[in-house]
Amino acid sequence: MSNTSSEQTPRRSASWLLYVAMGLFAIGLLAVFAIFGVGLLTDSKPGVWLYLLAMCAPLGFLLSIVYALWSGRRAR
Repeated sequence: MSNTSSEQTPRRSASWLLYVAMGLFAIGLLAVFAIFGVGLLTDSKPGVWLYLLAMCAPLGFLLSIVYALWSGRRAR
């Protein structure tokens, strides 16, 4: 039985992708809460920038799926 562990190249860690995904998701959730808060506390409509920031939540979710697929892959 041959030892192939020394022949394999070390895999690059993708933990930065997880941190970016969590940050974007958190920003998006805070923006959603702010949209509801502005609607409840004032008579004005939330700004367009809040709606644009809320789009960070699905983007962060998508990046977390990419991270899970990328980190769960086996090295050959």
